[in-house]
Order: sequence, then structure tokens, then C-alpha cells
Amino acid sequence: MKSRRALAFLLPVVMVCVAQAGDAPRMSRQTRMDLIRAFTSELVYIRTPFPMGKKGLTLKDGGLTPSGDEIQQLIAMWGPAVKPGDRAMISAIQVKDDRIRFEINGGPVKKQKWYQRIQVGAGGSMTSVAPSDPNANPRGSYVDLVFDHYVPEMKPDELKDLLRPVFDFNAKSPVEAYLETVPSKAKEAIQKHEVLVGMNREMVIYAKGRPPNKTREKDGETEYEEWIYGQPPQDVDFVRFVGDEVVRVEVMKVNGEKVIRTEKELELQPVTAIADQSAEQPRAPNAPSLKRPGEDMPDNQPVERQRKTPVPLSAPPDNGPGNGPPSAGPQ
Repeated sequence: MKSRRALAFLLPVVMVCVAQAGDAPRMSRQTRMDLIRAFTSELVYIRTPFPMGKKGLTLKDGGLTPSGDEIQQLIAMWGPAVKPGDRAMISAIQVKDDRIRFEINGGPVKKQKWYQRIQVGAGGSMTSVAPSDPNANPRGSYVDLVFDHYVPEMKPDELKDLLRPVFDFNAKSPVEAYLETVPSKAKEAIQKHEVLVGMNREMVIYAKGRPPNKTREKDGETEYEEWIYGQPPQDVDFVRFVGDEVVRVEVMKVNGEKVIRTEKELELQPVTAIADQSAEQPRAPNAPSLKRPGEDMPDNQPVERQRKTPVPLSAPPDNGPGNGPPSAGPQ
């Protein structure tokens, strides 16, 4: 009698479990082939930084790992494979037991052909039949989309939604893709070509373009870099960075008015921000020395001559797959 009651109690639980399993069957072989065919060679815009090296990203339930300090250390050590706003190609897809791996830009490891692993020996030395590719320098990365227990059946649009934290399938330009990754206040300022105290270098480049002139100075023990936009008879903007953060914005207006902002106007969450090291040039011996914070510029002090007129960045060129990693800032 007790066994019957126990069976009657467990039966609804078993039926619920079967029903839940039935709601999400395993991905069929045909769906797997269709997804691989549809997504391989797909061009996407990147929404989060990927490190180079053998360690990629893991995406589960909308959360990414590694993150925070760990991914910053990986990118500082190995460099970025891609950054937010970059364009990349999904070069390979592997469906495993509980995950789908998406490799971008060739993946982190260059795969050899079978004949490149054949070696012949003579006189105690071994020589490969087919020499390795001298250009085989892996620059890509990957993301593992992880599920509970197994990969379920799904439609392409559902898969795109799950990949949204890392890939943007709908953006039409790098700028559009990048703007979706920044806070709303920063997005509005970039669209107006304005610089806020608290922005990072990438944001300034998207807002104003690459600086026609740079100088490096020291304020006590603090080193800073000044980016200079404009030339008379236009307004001239001086954007000061300490590390990767804007700490001071000075605008010399045409009418002689000087506006200085040093209070933080934008708070950013800790993210991996890659400095624009590729564009850095050694400071020329005759580069102008900028005044320290709080000091007035004399009326007879000429603003640096021969400055080029800055062109606000509309859209950096695409970094197509196969051309190596994107540089450390929008091009």
C-alpha cells in the first residue's frame, strides 16, 4: 500500500521532468548542419574584447568569463584579437556535448593540414614533407556558448539572441556597433563629437577622430598626454589623458574665452581599454610645453602652428578578416 502511494506521488514528478525535457530536445543533426552552414563565414561586429592566445571567452546564461581583472591581464599579456566595434568573421563552428564553439578570424591556433605533419628522416635528422606556412601566425580567438547538459534545438534567430553579448549581427557600420557598447551619456556625446571628462581613448577617437597633434608632459610625478584638435581661427581643444582616462578638457575659443573642465562627467565600469599605442609617436624636441593645470595661458602665447584641421570620425574602416588583428584603436 505504501509503495503504491509513493509511486502515485512520484509519477507526477517524473511526468513533469519528461515534459521539461520534451520542451528542449537535443539539437538534431539536420539543425546542426544548417546552423554551421548559415553561420560559417558570417561577418559580425564585436561587442566585447577578445584576447589573443589559446584562452577564449565562455558565454553562459548571458554572462561572460573571463571578465574584469582577469581578461584585462590576458589582453595586457597577449594583446587583443578584436575589440568592440571591430568587424570579424566567424571562421569555424564546432557543436560539442554542452556547447557551441565559434571561432573568429581563424581561431587562436593555426591548424595544420595532414600532409604538413608528415616528416621523413635521413642521417638522423627529420624534415617535413611540406614546410609550414611562414604566415601561419594565429591572431583569432573563440567563444564557447555553454548550455546545461546538452545543446538544445533552436532556430537561427534564437542563436543570434544568445550570442548578442559578443556578436552584433545587425549593425551596419563599426560606429553603430561600437555605440551599442557604451553608456547612453557617452553615446550622446560621441554623436555630438564632444569629449567628456572620464572618457577613454577609444571614445575620444570615435567622437573627434585621431588627434592631429600630441604632446607628453609631466605634472609633478604624474605623466600625462595631451591630444590637440583644431587650429585658429577655429576653437582649439586640448584633451588630457592620464593613462587611458580623460582627466581634463580645455577649449580655447575663437573669441579668446577659455573653458576648462576637470570634474568627472562620465563614470565607466572597469573594462578592458586598449591604449592607442600604434599611433603614438616620439615627442619632437621642439614640441610645445603645455601649461600645468590651473595656470593661465598668456594672451601673447601662440597656439601651436601648422595644426591640421581635425575631421570628426564618421566610421573607421573595416578590419576585414585575413588582414591580421585590428590595431589598438579604431582606424
